[in-house]
Amino acid sequence: MNLLDEDFSNNKENKTKNIIKIIIIFIVLILIVIVGIVAYMMYLQGTVLRVYVNNMENAEVKNLLVFEEDGTIYVPVRAMSSYLGYNSYNGEYSNRSEDNSKCYVECEQEVANLTLNSNKVYKLNLEENDNNYTYIYMDKPVKAINGELYITTDGMQKVFNTTFVYNQENNRIMITTTPYLTTSYATTILDYGYTKLSETFENEKAAIKNMLVVTDDKYYGVINATDGTEILECKYDDIRYQESTGDFIVCSNEKYGIIGTDKKTKVAISYDSIELMDYDAGLYLVSRNNRYGVIDLNGNNIIYAENDRIGVDISRFEENDLKTGYILVNSLIPVMRNNKWGLFDTKGNQLVDFEYDSFGYIASSNREATNLLVIPDYNVIVACLNERYTLLNTSGEQPIRAFVDDIYMIISGGEKQYLMTANDKTYDVEEYLDRLGVLQSTTNNNTNATQSNTTSSEQTNNQVNNETTTENTEQNNEGQQSNGEEQNNGETQNGEEQQGNE
Repeated sequence: MNLLDEDFSNNKENKTKNIIKIIIIFIVLILIVIVGIVAYMMYLQGTVLRVYVNNMENAEVKNLLVFEEDGTIYVPVRAMSSYLGYNSYNGEYSNRSEDNSKCYVECEQEVANLTLNSNKVYKLNLEENDNNYTYIYMDKPVKAINGELYITTDGMQKVFNTTFVYNQENNRIMITTTPYLTTSYATTILDYGYTKLSETFENEKAAIKNMLVVTDDKYYGVINATDGTEILECKYDDIRYQESTGDFIVCSNEKYGIIGTDKKTKVAISYDSIELMDYDAGLYLVSRNNRYGVIDLNGNNIIYAENDRIGVDISRFEENDLKTGYILVNSLIPVMRNNKWGLFDTKGNQLVDFEYDSFGYIASSNREATNLLVIPDYNVIVACLNERYTLLNTSGEQPIRAFVDDIYMIISGGEKQYLMTANDKTYDVEEYLDRLGVLQSTTNNNTNATQSNTTSSEQTNNQVNNETTTENTEQNNEGQQSNGEEQNNGETQNGEEQQGNE
């Protein structure tokens, strides 16, 4: 080979090597780019919000969430319902309507009612036989977005009995329903030495708070869902979780008491029954030997357990939209003793003696009247004595100082009207109370002052008030009536006259 050929061969080899190097570099660059793209894609995927419902990713639920600037997350009540095993409707459960400022959600065991601008959720346990609601509070009120009702994630947990965990580090939201929780824990508790979970719906809801009500087939206890440590020993005949307070009503030897999650006894295990009457008032209904009373959350007696009954049956007054029969117009507790009814307030003060036959008006079948227990805008209730009716306010007094033939409600076109009849004449109760100056927050003194200055009110009152008075009712429970002069000596009209009459 001559020098020229050798030089040409070397140049060709060098070019080939350079091309190979370029190709290798190009391939490496492509690989780097690909790795970078993959890494970036993985990064993007890691930063994209993912929502899981019962451990399954759910893009539809993710699209329902609304993130506020302050970090609050809102969810639409009705749109969320189906994903969490609930049905949803406009209006109220006890007052069906198409009012879109209210809605309720329903599962097999429970109903929850919500109202625009309110953070109070009324719940009705469908497994119980009574019609009394309990209630809990959300962190923020219901709000409207584009005409739909929305609640915060705290509200969602309380309304739908779910957990909601937002891990901002990996941008993951985990939503878990009560049925899924109880199913997943059903086998776990076997490792802790227990037979099964309590099947009571109220007890199942304790799982949301990381607590499990368990049984060994004989006794009940409460354990921590994470590690199985005991919260309440497994030694009770029955346990009922109280969602509103977070405490447990426990039963031992057919006696009931209340124990907190800190294992401290709040109410001694000494009653035949215990039921939460009202969370805000902090009152429980208790019984001993078929006698009923009221205690507070610390076990102090508010009304001694010596009564035949406490509370009225509100199932007879469905159109009154009542949530409980234990406390009427926010402060009156109806109590029956020796077949007569009286009234206490939530502090335990007796406002009305045991003198009335019943509370509420039951309409006869031959008229369009509807049963009536309360007139809410005026905070008065209907009381019956000797088949005649009057009204009582939150002080236990009679604003109209009379007994009439009927006090009832009629509903026309969805509108409610309250009427009373006396001497074959019919009066609009609200108009009558307005003329007396009776308002929601008006004191009895203001009522008297307004009445004394209202001639038309006096004339109407004379027409209505010609049969009975509060005072002659106290003196004569046989139904005898006094004249109009005696009526004007009623205890709500003039304290000095009342003292003189006594």
